Amino acid sequence: MNPDGDTLGSMCAMYSMILNRFKKKADMSIVSNLPFNYKFLPNINLAQRYFDKSLVYDLVISLDVASIERVLDSRVFFEKAKVSVNIDHHKTNPGFGDYQIIEPEASSCGEVLFNYFKQNGWKIDKDSAISLYTAIMTDTGNFRFENTSSATLRAAADLVDSGANPNYIYKQCYETKSKNFVMFQNYCISKAEFLEEGKIAYTAVFKKDLEKFSAGDDYTDGIAETLRAISTTEVAFVAKEVDTKLTKISMRSKNIDVAKICSLYGGGGHTYAAGCTIKASVSDAVKKLLKEIKQ
Repeated sequence: MNPDGDTLGSMCAMYSMILNRFKKKADMSIVSNLPFNYKFLPNINLAQRYFDKSLVYDLVISLDVASIERVLDSRVFFEKAKVSVNIDHHKTNPGFGDYQIIEPEASSCGEVLFNYFKQNGWKIDKDSAISLYTAIMTDTGNFRFENTSSATLRAAADLVDSGANPNYIYKQCYETKSKNFVMFQNYCISKAEFLEEGKIAYTAVFKKDLEKFSAGDDYTDGIAETLRAISTTEVAFVAKEVDTKLTKISMRSKNIDVAKICSLYGGGGHTYAAGCTIKASVSDAVKKLLKEIKQ
């Protein structure tokens, strides 16, 4: 659901490796609309949203998927596959699939893949380098977040040597936003609420807001990070209305384990960046979260 740069970059990198090194045919499946700013990724135009559900693959690989429920109806491919592999970096991943490569200490799924390719002696071609750099850069907030390690930076440097252009990739990811995207985010931030002397910041996004700005699912990406950046903020979250009894939550923090909070509602992620979906209206979901955060 709602794939980000790490998910899509990892997928395209794996596709390039399978094609260029092993000369094998692969399909790329996404279950949500593709965000505009990632359409530059090599081979992303080959990704499809709908496939024949009767297909049985020899191998199915999930990438950057913290919970199998997040692949929605594509789960059938994973369950019917002759072999399934789960590659991820979320500490809340339960370890589904026949084989798992899960590295919670890695900055991103892209870094996990980079390590795996290197350990196996597989040459990283230019297309894979561009995709992996995108995955790592976006999940580290352009190498600003706490998940950025010296190993992360060494991986990025290696990928630049393999053909990734940092300036080009940065501009594609962060400087190709539509006017509606920017205006929508400004609108959401302008109506943010601040509690506990500014330690908690949140904004509620309703379907009518999305419709007003013709906003896509990815338009809320980055809002929680912006609210967290305020000096007084300890915890920030966005509560987005899916329908009258379902609310999607995106949480960020500076010191509090928000993955622990989100796990109470079947979600998860990282210590300082997590999400979940609560079966309640936006107002009720906010009340539930505020209680947990204050505790």
